[in-house]
Amino acid sequence: MFKRGSKMSDQRPADMQSVLHQNIQALVEHRRKEEEHQGVQVRIAGVISRFAGSMAFVYLHLAILVAWILANLGAIPAIPAWDPTFVILAMVASVEAIFLSTFVLINQNRMAETSERRAELDLQISLLNEHETTRLIEMVAALTARLNVSTPADKELPQLAENVDPRKVMTQIQQASGDQEEP
Repeated sequence: MFKRGSKMSDQRPADMQSVLHQNIQALVEHRRKEEEHQGVQVRIAGVISRFAGSMAFVYLHLAILVAWILANLGAIPAIPAWDPTFVILAMVASVEAIFLSTFVLINQNRMAETSERRAELDLQISLLNEHETTRLIEMVAALTARLNVSTPADKELPQLAENVDPRKVMTQIQQASGDQEEP
């Protein structure tokens, strides 16, 4: 999994490339397990959505449409016209559009859920990083105090050494976005 929670004494020093590789492998494995646990219906909707968004889908529909029109205009003598007014074609296209829209919406909902989980993971990692950085600042401040060394950041140290409360940040974001929405 991720190297984040390991202690320095528990592991040999690793270069960035191996840590990056391990993290990527962990993400790929997690994604594979998520896909395995998806229901059959969600998998089918995903396959249909992927196919509907491909050029093969466009070419197939173009071929069917051209054949349908040519056959119903009498351009193919071996095939009798079954839809000379193209009403059936319009109905089939409408029904297909409804189903394709539904499959795409199902897929978009699944992607939105995945995106939300990733955003929550990003937030958790950022909060953990902020907490660790705060601890590092406290350690450096203690070292500079012990060594009686002053730095240009000494005035900011008390503020920098505090953990950011995510609730306060969210409140400020909501207030700022609320302020911008008003005319």
